[in-house]
Amino acid sequence: MCLVERPTALAPGGGVQIGRNEDGVRHASCPRTEAGGAVLLFSMAFGAGEIMPLVSSKHMIPGNPGSSTAPGVDGIVAAGNEPMTKVLLIEDDSETAEEITAELADRGFEVEWSASGIEGLDKARSSRPDAMIVDRLLPGMDGLTVIEALRKDQVRTPVLVLSALGAVDDRVRGLRMGGDDYLTKPFALVELVARVEALLRRPVESRETTLRVGALELDLIERTAKRGERVIDLLPREFRLLEYMMQRSDQLLTRAMLLEEVWNYKFVPATNLVDVHMGRLRHKVDGPGESPMIHNVRGAGFILRTGP
Repeated sequence: MCLVERPTALAPGGGVQIGRNEDGVRHASCPRTEAGGAVLLFSMAFGAGEIMPLVSSKHMIPGNPGSSTAPGVDGIVAAGNEPMTKVLLIEDDSETAEEITAELADRGFEVEWSASGIEGLDKARSSRPDAMIVDRLLPGMDGLTVIEALRKDQVRTPVLVLSALGAVDDRVRGLRMGGDDYLTKPFALVELVARVEALLRRPVESRETTLRVGALELDLIERTAKRGERVIDLLPREFRLLEYMMQRSDQLLTRAMLLEEVWNYKFVPATNLVDVHMGRLRHKVDGPGESPMIHNVRGAGFILRTGP
């Protein structure tokens, strides 16, 4: 069963859609906007060995799981001759994988697909993608085991976890095992793309697996924190918040920056969400008798530093 939701009405610039007609012939269709705002649906049939005009001929998902690559639209690739962003998709459901691959390819991504955990782990190690989308329940090796193995190899590629398991405990476990974001099935493709883009917007982080600022230490593999000999018990969001701040110590971080990078907000809501979490984090990081490390710059944001 496909666990991807599409909008009921196609929007201008929407993704490539792949399907079969009544004769079993595969076809691709893509909405295009003409003068006056009318949306036309362009469609072209193609066989298993033919070149698809909207997506590169390498996009051959059905029939050969685990060996497909789908570069994006030629016009996007040609712009500036810059290398495309590579996404590794590890998903055992071929229909879901086809939908995701087509949408990402239409947005200019190069997509490589693996249908099993073991094969996906091998590809992640060999091809070094820019981002990964990993289904949690996979044959051979489950998705969280794949992510855990990569983190032990000190591979810091950002990972979006897909799962039909949407309980809080399931999401927390996915993040604690090394996932950077978690999306519950069924989902809208536009949200998946937005989350991948948000992961890719994060600055390239150090390959160091342990962050240190003064006496404060954060282990990115074991997901533990301590200040001196004192262990700090952090919730997943607090861990991500502290990680982001430690990677940018001595820098002023605005609430808008934190909402976008830590919470993946695309707008600045009228909320005290950052202040509430920052207050809890400060209480844990700055213990009794210890010099404050998290500083509130009134009207501007927050700074993590060792000095006053």
